[in-house]
Amino acid sequence: MEHLANALVQGVMIGGLYSMFAVGLALIFGVMRLVNIAHGDLIVLSAYVALVATQSLGLNPLVSLVVVVPVMALVGYALQRGLFNRTMGADVLPPLLVSFGLSVIIQNALLMSFSADNRRLQAGSIEVASVTLTDAISIGVLPLLQLVLAVLVIFGLQLLLYRTAIGRAFRAVSDDPKVAQLMGLNNKHVFGLAMALSCMIVALAGVLLAIRANFDPATGPTRLIFGFEAVIIGGLTNFWGTLAGGIFLGVVQSVASSFDPGWQILAGHIAFLVVLAVRPNGLFGAAN
Repeated sequence: MEHLANALVQGVMIGGLYSMFAVGLALIFGVMRLVNIAHGDLIVLSAYVALVATQSLGLNPLVSLVVVVPVMALVGYALQRGLFNRTMGADVLPPLLVSFGLSVIIQNALLMSFSADNRRLQAGSIEVASVTLTDAISIGVLPLLQLVLAVLVIFGLQLLLYRTAIGRAFRAVSDDPKVAQLMGLNNKHVFGLAMALSCMIVALAGVLLAIRANFDPATGPTRLIFGFEAVIIGGLTNFWGTLAGGIFLGVVQSVASSFDPGWQILAGHIAFLVVLAVRPNGLFGAAN
């Protein structure tokens, strides 16, 4: 029983990281109806930005966030204004194809710059520090930090969307871009700010991923899949549902791994398909 309880606890912790992968996707889809295929590669890109920052400036990976977050915000804004805004419209296919092309470009650029070798950021004692609950259950400080950050990010997004002017702008362009523009909003700028905010969250996820696990230029699509599954399980554009979806996915993987490590990833995909078949709009999405 304690073995299963430990698997549940560890699944909740990894679910925090999955929700960090997912919440940026949910934000972009909610504001622009854009499915960003390059999202996972942007996560890996932020991990490499952190790698450069730690090696060149001698920063701890967590401290490097003060560099990585603004850099990725600028990258996101530039991509939206210079690339995605040129393809936005009634047809969702052009931006989807552009994001696919961007994914390929990022992967190959990272491969040329850093090779295909696995990398990992060393964060010191926090990587192995843990809090003991019982003889059989302990919680790593780093996974706990991931979960706490995910909750804080989602709470902050909720406040931003419903208590600030930029949040009202996000909701306005999401509801009706043409009317929002007639009312004086610069839709292209608002979209750019939304992508910048998404990439700031991506930066957090990328650095945490780089501390927790090995990464290389080809790991982006796997992170994208986990993010998509968490978003869809929780319900599109529902941020708290995205957190629940990430935790659900993490728990399923962790419990399956406790019985047979070979089932870890497959069990998560199967659970995703089951949820999609039973609740196409997600566990917390509006029913048809």
